[in-house]
Amino acid sequence: MKVTGYAYPWDVLEDGFVDRARGLGVDEVAVALSYHSTRAATPWSASRTAVVARHAAFHRPVRPDAWGSLRPSTPDWSTAPDSGGDAVRLLNEAGIPAAAWIVLTHNSQLGYAHPDVAVRNCFGEVYPWALCPSQPAVREYAAAMTAEAVAGLELSSVVLEACGPLGAVHQHQHEKTDGVWAPAVARLLSICCCDACASSWDVDADTVRAQLVEEVRRLVATGDLGVTADALPDSLRQDLLFTRQKATDLLRAAVLATLPAGTRIVLHGALDPWVTGALPGLTPGAIDDADSVVLFGWAPATGADAVAAAREALPERVAIGSYITAVAAAPVPDIAAYVGELAKAGAAELHLYHLGLAGPGRWRDLDTATAAAHEN
Repeated sequence: MKVTGYAYPWDVLEDGFVDRARGLGVDEVAVALSYHSTRAATPWSASRTAVVARHAAFHRPVRPDAWGSLRPSTPDWSTAPDSGGDAVRLLNEAGIPAAAWIVLTHNSQLGYAHPDVAVRNCFGEVYPWALCPSQPAVREYAAAMTAEAVAGLELSSVVLEACGPLGAVHQHQHEKTDGVWAPAVARLLSICCCDACASSWDVDADTVRAQLVEEVRRLVATGDLGVTADALPDSLRQDLLFTRQKATDLLRAAVLATLPAGTRIVLHGALDPWVTGALPGLTPGAIDDADSVVLFGWAPATGADAVAAAREALPERVAIGSYITAVAAAPVPDIAAYVGELAKAGAAELHLYHLGLAGPGRWRDLDTATAAAHEN
């Protein structure tokens, strides 16, 4: 199994990172060149305990003439004007392949500043963290982001996160929605009803919004937090999904058009077409564009099953990766065995989260997982 370790630019530029990555034996390091807001622990640092990234930022130079109406911010918590590029170059000089890790539609700062291009649910509520792929300005922004991220860098892969819609269930300021919505409710609340999406529907937009609101209220009133199916007409459900997938395909096409021919494309995704978030549902056309599809594998109880289903559904030329974490609150009891299960199910790649967040207390898990992956 190929092993990709994930890291932030400030992790890579910290003293000792290159030696740790080399000792770990990862096959490449994916460096976040665009990323959302976060408070990231820095357990290896001698001078601080965390980096507070107050807003989404682009970790390459932001050239004013490269952007349209949406332009990312620079990270004022970093003193280097090109911390992402510096991190990639440092890895290359050390003989460690570097990948570009690019987060596309997750940007709360832009969503607050430009609510007209953010996802809007059937109640008319805006999700500022979620830029809607149906919006031409969002696709233009994502394309510019990708082109500027890779410019002038030697990269082993381009890893695309949030290459599609984000929805109702996502980390936000002191999130208080976890466990509140049944899966069917969360799915309905994740359907974008902005004007750009609504213009693609075959049914009157106000009628659709009203149907969605009525169904959300009905499902909530049942009190069943386990419900997974809604009662929408199948024709409407397919219309809504078609609109989402068309927008996702347009977004991905705009992004890929900026990359040099032969670029290895790694797409974070899910088999369920209704999934939103960092690993959004794959469209039928996505398979033709990806060299590797990376599935969410943080839950050992379901990770191997997801890989097996993907291996059966996707063509052999598409590598299957599993994204696992070594920094969860509850560590995987036997991470080597879990990696073996993923490999047996058909995973050819292991994507490790996270080479900066996993400090000395969790490094053994990364080491064990990497060794197990290379044995499979």
